[in-house]
Amino acid sequence: CHVAPEGPDVAPVEEEPLFTNLDIFLFSLIVGLLIYWFLSRKKTEETIPEFKRLTPVVTLQRETSFIEKMKKTNRNMVVFYGSQTGTAEEFCGRLSKDAQRYGMRGMSADPEEYDMSELPRLAEIDNSLAVFCMATYGEGDPTDNAQDFYDWMQENDEDLKGVNFAVFGLGNKTYEHFNAMGKYTDKRLEELGGKRIYDLGMGDDDGNLEEDFVSWKEQFWPAVCEHFGVEATGDDTSIRQYELVVPTDINMNKVYTGEMGRLKSFETQKPPFDAKNPYLATVAVNRQLNQSGDRHLMHIELDISGSKIRYDSGDHVAVYPVNDVSIVNRIGQILDADLDTVISLNNLDEESNKKHPFPCPTTYRTALTHYLDITNPPRTNVLFELAQYATDPKDQDTLRKMASASPEGKGLYQSWVLDAQRNILAVLEDMPSLHPTIDHLCELLPRLQARYYSIASSGKVYPTMVSICAVVVEFQTSTGRTFNGVATNWLKNKVVVTDNGHKATVPMYVRKSQFRLPFKASNPVVMIGPGTGIAPFMGFLQERGWMKEQGKDVGETILYFGCRRRNEDFLYQQELEEFEKAGVLTQLNVAFSRDQEGKVYVQHLLKKNKEHLWKLIHTDNAHLYICGDARNMARDVQNTFYDIAEEVGGLTHTQAVAYIKKLMTKGRYSLDVWS
Repeated sequence: CHVAPEGPDVAPVEEEPLFTNLDIFLFSLIVGLLIYWFLSRKKTEETIPEFKRLTPVVTLQRETSFIEKMKKTNRNMVVFYGSQTGTAEEFCGRLSKDAQRYGMRGMSADPEEYDMSELPRLAEIDNSLAVFCMATYGEGDPTDNAQDFYDWMQENDEDLKGVNFAVFGLGNKTYEHFNAMGKYTDKRLEELGGKRIYDLGMGDDDGNLEEDFVSWKEQFWPAVCEHFGVEATGDDTSIRQYELVVPTDINMNKVYTGEMGRLKSFETQKPPFDAKNPYLATVAVNRQLNQSGDRHLMHIELDISGSKIRYDSGDHVAVYPVNDVSIVNRIGQILDADLDTVISLNNLDEESNKKHPFPCPTTYRTALTHYLDITNPPRTNVLFELAQYATDPKDQDTLRKMASASPEGKGLYQSWVLDAQRNILAVLEDMPSLHPTIDHLCELLPRLQARYYSIASSGKVYPTMVSICAVVVEFQTSTGRTFNGVATNWLKNKVVVTDNGHKATVPMYVRKSQFRLPFKASNPVVMIGPGTGIAPFMGFLQERGWMKEQGKDVGETILYFGCRRRNEDFLYQQELEEFEKAGVLTQLNVAFSRDQEGKVYVQHLLKKNKEHLWKLIHTDNAHLYICGDARNMARDVQNTFYDIAEEVGGLTHTQAVAYIKKLMTKGRYSLDVWS
């Protein structure tokens, strides 16, 4: 025990100080080093990159004002697009290009790149007009690039007095919320005080979207001329948007070879991965699912380990396909072009945000292989622009007629191009007098788009693997040619290891969806997915099995699957029977449409089990999921649920429709459909 003596003369031994001099010195040293490290790190991490980033930041601020840009470049018409697959963007480009034929000066704009809260300021520009080409995506949702604009319209009550507008919507009648985004934009802009100068146009992709657009456009321009007191120039000559530049000194390291955004992004992969920066996933599995029959159904597994890509059951995987080499070579041959010429197509409008139609500089071969759609029938604007290159006046007339809005022209375009599935190569082959320049053709063709597939696996069970279930598209056209679907045929030929020992790769990214299992595992789940519509349900089943293993209370899990014949295309038969054995799949109902005299489809089996289904829906809070064909199956299934609600639930037809609609609103009736 330590007693402190009293008196001032005695050396103080009261208590040892908390910190000795050495402690204080070391502490100061550590703090000093930390401050030095922090400041130097800040300097290296922030100061230098900040300096480099200064210019883009300034540019970005300047660029976000479409009003200032319009004033600066003397434009009075802006065409915004909400586009998921590129069609609305293409229509938008055509309208802004047409503008100069009608006394207007147009610019095409992506709402994501501009501050849309400036829309009321459009009234500052004399005789100005805003046009919106708005596609509807998923279940009545805005496209990714129009989401912020949609939010702005919903959340703001800005005064759009003096703002003239027109809307063309792109949709598909087979979907529940046909053209929801076009309708909403048109209605909301009027509510905010905008002046509609021409009626809402509604394109239907289930019918003939191109014809709908051309018909609307034919009426839209006279309305513009009348409203603004301007006159059509009557000049129908071709207007080039890009100029061809053939560089003389070529550094091949600066030439694009198929990348979507950053040069060399396939050589040095950097996350995060998205539409502009896809991940090169290796093909781990590629097997045929059907035992026989004239179709090829396949299961493909893409290895995403090391990519940091995360996905949930129900999400979609987007893949960037590559065109058939034989079609590319044949186009080069017909046009007598050297496909390996390095070129750049530069926008003649220097103020445009879109400097090139596709990544440049590149070669014609790369453009036709990776960047341009050469398989689908060309749109009417392409035919119109190509007409000038036909040496036979009859061919010129035919091409121009097909591009017109006359009933005869529309009929000819429908039969000769669409019904016959003539792609650009078939058009060139069947019109020998047509010899366009290859650079103009490359300018006109639309971009080759990513293809989306419902993921057939669970990210919780297989975090490093994304599965695809698809059917190869292949059929004979009326001209005797074989039509091969771009992506499915390309995927089919992806052998796991190529002849030279390299692993096959697929550029891909994941897109989130709203198609989700219920939050509570105890909720019953009813899945309806004939054919490749089974894809997301393989992920759902894997996940329900995983939850069961975790000891969770998992509700009834019921599947309605449909195929042609038990011994032909019963997809994932073994896996499904194992799920059933393990008690993960409570009930497996399979409709074999062609195994008996009368055809049996999933809706017939639903009707058979109507009492049990109504109990699950009405009493047990079940979630319903439908995946597959939108045109017939999804509609028939929905009608069957109306019938069940009427027959078992005792509702009137009107009540039944309202009941199912309410389930949709609550997220208990989900669709993942395509047409």
